[in-house]
Amino acid sequence: MSESTEPLVLLDVADGVALLTLNRPDRLNAVDNHLMDHFLARLDEVSAREDVRVVVVTGAGRGFCAGADLSVLNDLGSGEQGVEMPGMDYLGARTVPKPVIAAVNGPCAGLGLILALTCDLRFSTPTARFGTGFARIGLVAEQGLAWLLPRVVGPSRALDLLYTARLFDGAEAAQIGLVDRLFPPESLLEETLAYARSIAASSSPVSLGVIKWQVQRALETTLEQAMADADPLTRRSLAGRDFTTVGAYLRGGDVPSYLPLATDQRLGDEPPVDLIATDVPVPG
Repeated sequence: MSESTEPLVLLDVADGVALLTLNRPDRLNAVDNHLMDHFLARLDEVSAREDVRVVVVTGAGRGFCAGADLSVLNDLGSGEQGVEMPGMDYLGARTVPKPVIAAVNGPCAGLGLILALTCDLRFSTPTARFGTGFARIGLVAEQGLAWLLPRVVGPSRALDLLYTARLFDGAEAAQIGLVDRLFPPESLLEETLAYARSIAASSSPVSLGVIKWQVQRALETTLEQAMADADPLTRRSLAGRDFTTVGAYLRGGDVPSYLPLATDQRLGDEPPVDLIATDVPVPG
């Protein structure tokens, strides 16, 4: 099938896990406006679906995302296309109230690296290739990269990667903390999906969403503020449906039976207290 007739972002859902696949393999899944629009629409969909508890993002073919499409860069350079900055929309994975894991299966550079950094975790292979790329083509650290990258690898390592714009492999990415786990190329997706399924089967969807907000928020505030944020969330969770009907009674080896996260709410600036349902369902 041609690129025009095949979905730009594929979606498969099984066992509580949504697999989003960037689907421009002939261009190493390079980003243009159409691909990004489809990706953001898929994020909206998986955020709202009750049968999705964890999200995995990967790329079709031999790449994850090679960055901005060259045709877009050429048009911008020639002045044929106006600059339309997507703003916070590009960081949409951070607002999904569910774990989002990147399975980086190949080249991951520029905007593709930013996309991977918006995910909560990054799994990859020793031979995958990473890079920032911007300085070598006369650009700056785009779309929040100057905020995201230092928080993952530290300021000096981030500056090294940004200044040199060099390519580096998955082994180095794991060494500096950019990648959380390495797997052989042939088993990367299988291992990532297995990890995602284990979370989906064992953890409260409500807890996952709130904890994601807490960790992201804590990176921007003080310990005192993190304590203040945790207080109302803790009080609510102690009276919450998941704890009072399931969590409080779990014993070793039990398989929990948490209900889905029934909301289309995205994570924002305020503590997501409303994610924590306190109504106990009446047996039917």
